Amino acid sequence: MAKIVLVLYDDPVDGYPKSYARDDLPKIDHYPDFQTLPTPKAIDFKEGTLLGSVSGELGLRKYLEGLGHTLIVTSDKEGPDSELDRHLHDAEIVISQPFWPAYLTAERIAKAPKLKLALTAGIGSDHVDLDAAIKHGVTVAEVTFCNSISVAEHVVMMILGLVRNYIPSYQWVIKGGWNIADCVTRSYDVEGMHVGTVAAGRIGLAVLRRLKPFDMHLHYFDRHRLPDSVEKELNLIWHPTVEDMVKVCDVVTLNCPLHPETVNLFDEAMLSKMKRGAYLVNTARGLLVDRDAVVRALESGQLAGYAGDVWYPQPAPADHPWRTMPHHGMTSHISGTSLSAQTRYAAGTREILECYFEGRPMRDEYLIVDAGKLAGVGARSYSVTKA
Repeated sequence: MAKIVLVLYDDPVDGYPKSYARDDLPKIDHYPDFQTLPTPKAIDFKEGTLLGSVSGELGLRKYLEGLGHTLIVTSDKEGPDSELDRHLHDAEIVISQPFWPAYLTAERIAKAPKLKLALTAGIGSDHVDLDAAIKHGVTVAEVTFCNSISVAEHVVMMILGLVRNYIPSYQWVIKGGWNIADCVTRSYDVEGMHVGTVAAGRIGLAVLRRLKPFDMHLHYFDRHRLPDSVEKELNLIWHPTVEDMVKVCDVVTLNCPLHPETVNLFDEAMLSKMKRGAYLVNTARGLLVDRDAVVRALESGQLAGYAGDVWYPQPAPADHPWRTMPHHGMTSHISGTSLSAQTRYAAGTREILECYFEGRPMRDEYLIVDAGKLAGVGARSYSVTKA
């Protein structure tokens, strides 16, 4: 029988919810590219409930223990004495979410001789050392597309929040004020602005589609150019390099995966190429940008605003400079873990586990690493240094 270690974020500070704001979720059968939603044989949870925290257990305990497996659920993942590390020596499967990642470094993978599957309940497997996974024959999988639209909605919200200066305006109300002039001195319309996405995959393209009705000029960089029909439909402008795109954009949103080619992509040099007073939104990964360069750009006015919900490490320490830098709209990593998204990625996790234990092939779109090489969506989205 297998040991499965499930790393999830902590329950709410006032306890696991006994009721919810809404009674149901809209019914969605497929994603925009017509990929079907997860199709497990069964689920043991109520849709729209908190599944991503420790008590939610992704709804997996009944299923896994019913097969005779051992399930360890913890939020303790940092350091050699963590609950995660204490179970690595005989863990066959490690599951975590991008919002509270279990960093499976080369060192940790080397200490886990029985590890066969590293599963991301969500999208983005950069918290797994893919080189080490390839070397040790570990399959890496994620629930592709499960929360892409959730993140895209969050990006649009953040763009509007920054440009319209929403958060400071809301704070004046909380303080009991009516400070109209203070609010509007940093408030603009997005209409007519130029917005560009770094990567136009599932999330980036969904962002562009949602911004088109705002009458913004739409730009993108992607190493895989979109079909001509899509470019014409949305009146998109493709750029051959990131540098070429950022110099013409008022708003830039990062929607690319983290791999060796994109680490620290937005450093001091790249930020200096952006228009003065541009806005930068990053819901992809914290290490795509130079932490301190972003702070300096906000302080100097090179950036008018920065918003995102990805940090490094996660959770971010209390003294992280992004908590106190000016003109920011940061959230903890929540964009892809709405209750709607949790229902989909919990079901997708169950589907992947069913395939694994029954010896059936996983969906190609779920695979990142398989049989000692990049596979499926991983072969398109990631690069490794030693593959």
